[in-house]
Amino acid sequence: MDSAIAHHPATFPQTARAAFAKAYPDQPVKLSHDLVGHSLLTLDALARLAERMPAASVEYNLGKLPLGVRPEDTPSNGLTLGETIRTIETNGSWAVLKNVERDPAYGALLDAALAELEPIVAAQTGPMLHREAFIFLSSPGSVTPFHMDPEHNILLQIMGTKTMMIFPARDEALVPAQKSEDFHGGGHRNLEWQDGFKARGTPFPLAPGDAVHVPVKAPHFVENGPAVSVSLSVTWRSDRSVAEGELHSFNALLRKRGLPTGAVSDRPERQGLRRLVYRIMRKLGA
Repeated sequence: MDSAIAHHPATFPQTARAAFAKAYPDQPVKLSHDLVGHSLLTLDALARLAERMPAASVEYNLGKLPLGVRPEDTPSNGLTLGETIRTIETNGSWAVLKNVERDPAYGALLDAALAELEPIVAAQTGPMLHREAFIFLSSPGSVTPFHMDPEHNILLQIMGTKTMMIFPARDEALVPAQKSEDFHGGGHRNLEWQDGFKARGTPFPLAPGDAVHVPVKAPHFVENGPAVSVSLSVTWRSDRSVAEGELHSFNALLRKRGLPTGAVSDRPERQGLRRLVYRIMRKLGA
């Protein structure tokens, strides 16, 4: 095992691991990484990866869309997936490759990156569960709307620049309790934006070699710079993130019955009794 790791240069230098250890799990923090120029992350390699992935794992379309476009009305860019990625600098599109860890080469890349962080994560939130990787390719100037994600996430910038604006997790002014309950019940990840929110966020400008840790459900939006952007997102779940989802789902059940809901603490994995009651109710089809 040690000799296998020795052939892989580290993804995260020691300084990045130290910064991550101080911030994890609750604070966003800027990190650095050494994957720029990696042979698996060139546009040509990503086009080949996309062409061998199942269609359900790839999304791509024109990048400049009206905010209210219906999914069935999303215009195709008239290109194949491979062409879209190879010419993304000029074709005004975006693409996301989901669960690239299912491809053995990219699975090894994810495992090597997360192995460096695993001791830090395990000490704070237990084992790394449900590890996944996503690759985002976007044309200049595209925007990812205000949203939140259920995983622990580190976004590594590979090509181009972008600014990620990250907001505090567990701020009910940004994400009301009922929105969290809906979200864990399968509701959409996008959040309602109000101009007054901007002052609560912290901008993280990212250039190739930069990375950022995004805490579970920390709301964020992304603005792409003037060049094509390629980013790799490595994600995992934990006992804490799973517990938080269960407790919000429990509150949704209680609210539906007109019963009082309970607070979800910042250490939800310790709220064992409430989680047990939720699991029993779910088993009984409550």
